[in-house]
Amino acid sequence: MKSPLLSLPGAVPAEGVDEGVAAHYGDLFREQRALAGGTGFVDLSHRGVVSVTGDDRLSWLHLLLTQHVSDLPTGQATEALILSAHGHIEHALYLVDDGTTVWAHVEPGTQEALIAYLESMKFFYRVDVADRTDEIAVVHLPAGSIAEVPQGVVVRETPYGRDLFLPRADLESYADKAGPAVGLLAYEALRVEQHRPRLGFETDHRTIPHELGWIGTAVHLQKGCYRGQETVARVQNLGKPPRRLVFLHLDGSEVHLPPAGADLRLADEGPDGRKIGFVTTSVRHHELGPVALALVKRNVPLDARLLADSTAAAQEAVVEP
Repeated sequence: MKSPLLSLPGAVPAEGVDEGVAAHYGDLFREQRALAGGTGFVDLSHRGVVSVTGDDRLSWLHLLLTQHVSDLPTGQATEALILSAHGHIEHALYLVDDGTTVWAHVEPGTQEALIAYLESMKFFYRVDVADRTDEIAVVHLPAGSIAEVPQGVVVRETPYGRDLFLPRADLESYADKAGPAVGLLAYEALRVEQHRPRLGFETDHRTIPHELGWIGTAVHLQKGCYRGQETVARVQNLGKPPRRLVFLHLDGSEVHLPPAGADLRLADEGPDGRKIGFVTTSVRHHELGPVALALVKRNVPLDARLLADSTAAAQEAVVEP
């Protein structure tokens, strides 16, 4: 779905899964600084939006999600996962309940599969699941923003800012009031700085929540009765995850960033050494320079010097070994 805000001056379209919104509006670092300083807004209208209504919505979702939501207070933001039977991450939901409806935004293009799964689990519960992507657009206001929120708009407030579930028809008129527009690359740069994983970027078909630091934020350990819970409990109580998320400081003298999927190797073993992980997201940060998130094998020493393709990298632990 192509955003009307791509018609704003300087807009350069994003590619891949983020196609449909602006990657930037002509000045990447200025946009990053604005967002970090609490000004501007980010067009996330390409993300999927799902609503769940009905008297049983919270108790029903509580049985399906990794998060404790049966008593979720009205207006309180949370995030949750849906796992496979083997504990691998399939969906990530960013939720808020407005008193009558649970609203969730999800990765672009994943809402259809999510809704199909939810529909298959309805049984006799009094719930109604709907795809609201065509009518509702997600807009992000950074932490510290004093931009007004239109009356009646559902807000999901987090330490990183506010996500607005805005009527899609109001997107252009709201942009005129909430500017300046900030592109997705700036949003992603701050996400990497904040060590926040993203489904489909930091995950692959075998990722479990422990590897990305989602335990506690998206996975509640004092609840059970959801698909994949046995794996979560076993790893938490009896073992360690096979991989861990790290934050990489990349050699700033390189012209090109190592792309997502670039192999990580130990620098001491050279470019032909054994593979010990891979880059998941790489960005240019307005203060930190080139940085990235990556997954490495759990037993890689914290002080090990790494190579991302041919780029030297130093790691900071996000998930402890």
